[in-house]
Amino acid sequence: MNITRENLSDLELCIKIDIEENDYLESTAKQLRDYQHKATVPGFRKGMAPKALIERMYKAAIVGDVVQSTLNTSLFKYIDDEKLHILGMPMSNDEKTGSVDFGKQKDFTFYFDVAVAPEFNIDWKSIEVKYNQVKVASKDVEAEVTNIQNRYGKFETPEKVGAGDYVYGKIVELDKKGAPKEGGEETFVSLNLQNLKDEEMLPLFEGKKSEEKVVFNMAKAFPTADIERALHMDNATAKKFKSDVELTLSGISRIVPHKMNADLYKTVFPDQKIKDADSFRKALQAELEKANNEQSDYLFVNQVRKALIDHFSAPLPEAFLKRWFASRGDKDMTPESIEANWNDQYLPSLKWELIEAKLEELQPVEPTSNQIVDYIKDILRRNEASNKPEGETKEQTEERLEKAARTIAADRQNVSQIVDRLYAGNLAKLFKDQVKPEVEKVSAKEFAERAKA
Repeated sequence: MNITRENLSDLELCIKIDIEENDYLESTAKQLRDYQHKATVPGFRKGMAPKALIERMYKAAIVGDVVQSTLNTSLFKYIDDEKLHILGMPMSNDEKTGSVDFGKQKDFTFYFDVAVAPEFNIDWKSIEVKYNQVKVASKDVEAEVTNIQNRYGKFETPEKVGAGDYVYGKIVELDKKGAPKEGGEETFVSLNLQNLKDEEMLPLFEGKKSEEKVVFNMAKAFPTADIERALHMDNATAKKFKSDVELTLSGISRIVPHKMNADLYKTVFPDQKIKDADSFRKALQAELEKANNEQSDYLFVNQVRKALIDHFSAPLPEAFLKRWFASRGDKDMTPESIEANWNDQYLPSLKWELIEAKLEELQPVEPTSNQIVDYIKDILRRNEASNKPEGETKEQTEERLEKAARTIAADRQNVSQIVDRLYAGNLAKLFKDQVKPEVEKVSAKEFAERAKA
């Protein structure tokens, strides 16, 4: 076998592979012997057909399979040995190869067109992207305090409805005359009065007892999401629901917020020694900032990624790549559709693949198995923070969590979102190290607008 290449340009070459009979003769002979022992041919007992007959029947097909297998193995070994960083996949040059007859030819010559990646460097100084960080205002911290107090509070069943209560009962849709609408909505619901859109509607409910009725307009009283959930509607139907309804109360429940005390601090932050409300609020603020920073990382990564693609100026063998996309057999990838979407879809994707490979040379960003396991362990640890098995030592806890995390991580389908999150985090760290961005604190509204851009 002989493999040579001809450089067609700086980024394209043609690989020529000469396969001689000796390259495939032994494998072909072995397969023919196997066929002879297993073949069932009319007029002969199984495995007793003459060798010459078996060769006439199967040799051409076997030679074709063996040559094709030899060809593929040799082609990619050559690419690997020569350290060629190819783009797409090699494409057979049928014009140079010509017709092939596996039944008559003994020696074969094949040609493949190949595109190679351009050499380039990333100019990090040209990437001017700020790191947008959401300001955590005191009102955000207070809202989270209220949320936590309610989450860890206890339920009561008061006799009369009060502000912020949950009410339960049967709802009946009314017609314009105030009578039950024929064929209208009729179902049991639970409604959270904290979600009332109009405070002036609260007196309709306040003071009511079980078995009493309340008539109100559902659309004026509650957000569309509440109507969807309560009446089991899709979003479009819920938006169109404008009727008055009659609610017959059957139950009332009220959340009594958990007191701000050491018990609450320990439940929320079991690994921190928080002794007062101010320290608790500071810890909550840190958690909110941490959650916001994850979104900041996503935005930063997307902005730097776009900037890197926009600044990528190395030449690419576009004609070859368009031909390769069209050869992949996808019915949606016609030459016309590829051309129409080239600059907006295909070209940015190709550029990013090359940039990613360059980034891997700087610092690996694919999450390691240990990273994934540690992340899962952290989730498991937080989930059981207030329900840890009694009498378990720290070492036993770590051993149990490690075993559980590795079992979960073994199935990558279970952890695909975790892998994506860790990948984004690793990429953000790499980008921060290289870009050294200026931090800009913005409001949640400003951040959302920039994330949409």
